[in-house]
Amino acid sequence: MDKIGQSLLHLNMKKKFLIIIVCCLCLKISAQDKSLYKKVWYTEKSDTMPYRILLPKNFDASRKYPLILFLHGAGERGNDNELQLVHGASFFLRDSIREKYPAIIVFPQCFKNSFWSNVNFAFDSASKKRIFNFPIEGNPTSAMRMLLGLVSNLQKKYSLDKHRMYVGGLSMGGMGTFELVRRKPKLFAAAFPICGGGNPASAKKLIRPNWWIFHGLKDDVVDSEYSRIMGEALKNEGAKVKITLYPDANHNSWDAAFAEKDLMPWLFSSHKK
Repeated sequence: MDKIGQSLLHLNMKKKFLIIIVCCLCLKISAQDKSLYKKVWYTEKSDTMPYRILLPKNFDASRKYPLILFLHGAGERGNDNELQLVHGASFFLRDSIREKYPAIIVFPQCFKNSFWSNVNFAFDSASKKRIFNFPIEGNPTSAMRMLLGLVSNLQKKYSLDKHRMYVGGLSMGGMGTFELVRRKPKLFAAAFPICGGGNPASAKKLIRPNWWIFHGLKDDVVDSEYSRIMGEALKNEGAKVKITLYPDANHNSWDAAFAEKDLMPWLFSSHKK
């Protein structure tokens, strides 16, 4: 190999080495960023619910802050206080978000053997679709009961702006968003369920918050009809509702939802009267 060839080979090796270093640094930074979510455990009697909390930059305990509660999907259940940050946590860590929209961000973790909402589901062999049934009566699940307690605890623990309490979630968490608002109809100023669903008969109890509902039309886990029906039921009851259905998105429509440039401006423009 001539000198030019050797030089090119060394140059390529250096480039590859630099790329590897940059990738490792990015992964390290990402891990460090998520560590900004403090690990906390809420205990009620013999039950404990893990949650992660991100306080605003330059947090001032005497100042009132909005609360953003985000509910994860079924795949992130457990008690490791880690998995619930897989989707959405990085979005709220962006400097542009934290500087412009200071808020207390909370990611609770649902028990492995529980569900955020009361929902019965089965698989329809004919349509090849999951069928979800959302009862509007009955006691909350163990996870929802603990979530209700956690919300009350956060209100006592922090100086929260009662006019700007927000909740959102994806998949199981989207379903939990509808149910939490039903159980706390006067608490939230806005709600943003992603690829979730609920019982349209409950719409009368859900009219106080502003709603932005997201779903992918190619979703093969939770049919987009569940979001569309809820959106229409809310509109019929006079609620302020936006419905965004992504033509090419499957179940991971949260990627598109978090890419919406108007999501945070819309959320923070919502004030409870």
